[in-house]
Amino acid sequence: MTAMPAASVWFITGCSSGFGREIAARAAGQGHYVVATARDRQTVSELEVQDPDAVLALALDVTDTQACARAVAEAERRFGRVDVLVNNAGYGYYAAIEEGEDAAVRTLFDTHLFGLVTLTKLVLPGMRARRHGRIVNFSSIGGVMGFPGTGYYCAAKFAVEGLSEALSKEVEPLGIRVMVVEPGPFQTNFIGGSRKVSQIEIADYAATAGVYRHRASDRKLPGDPVRAVRVIVEAVDAPNTPLRLLLGRSAYNRATEKLAAMIKDYQVLKDRSLSADFPGEETGS
Repeated sequence: MTAMPAASVWFITGCSSGFGREIAARAAGQGHYVVATARDRQTVSELEVQDPDAVLALALDVTDTQACARAVAEAERRFGRVDVLVNNAGYGYYAAIEEGEDAAVRTLFDTHLFGLVTLTKLVLPGMRARRHGRIVNFSSIGGVMGFPGTGYYCAAKFAVEGLSEALSKEVEPLGIRVMVVEPGPFQTNFIGGSRKVSQIEIADYAATAGVYRHRASDRKLPGDPVRAVRVIVEAVDAPNTPLRLLLGRSAYNRATEKLAAMIKDYQVLKDRSLSADFPGEETGS
């Protein structure tokens, strides 16, 4: 595995607030070069003003493929390369599955999954040529287990998890590591101004999806984004970047409970599961 440069070039999406902004500030503070992007450049321009030699602020809508290509090209013109891609842009969408609005759901997947894919494909040629790089994809505890009222968001994050796991196996032999970040509830703007709620509301789901829909957006959450970002940046810089990084006690507890529940489910009908193969294939993989 080729070592990462001491001063790496970080390309980060969704830097207007929350994790993205904290990662951009911490990376720049540690001497890295940073391309901080957000839909509205004004929300990230302050980062560039504070350190114009090391920070490039760009407007970027990750659902716009051509804009993604222009942004990566501008980053490479300015700093010569992209060493670390952080796919962080995203937002919450609250709806029972039956309440989901088709256009809103497609936009959700365009943002969380297909925008991530676009940027990943744009930076991979350079990373392959240099035989080093890091790709950090933000998932969620909602990418590990489904919750009522956020099924479409969870589905998008489950897709990020599967894609990232496959990608890691493809690129690790080429000196590139992939890390999936799985935060639990954190005190960011995620459940506040950035969340979207379906205009369709069905009374039968009030006790399930409706509970999540109507949770107070200003309630105190246990996760500290500053501490979390410290962990993220240290993991990216580590010689053996892990594939998955859970953040927060809630996420850790829920994920380990989910694993135990999956094993229990599989064992209930283990004999019948194994009997589905042709006779004589008991040792097949």
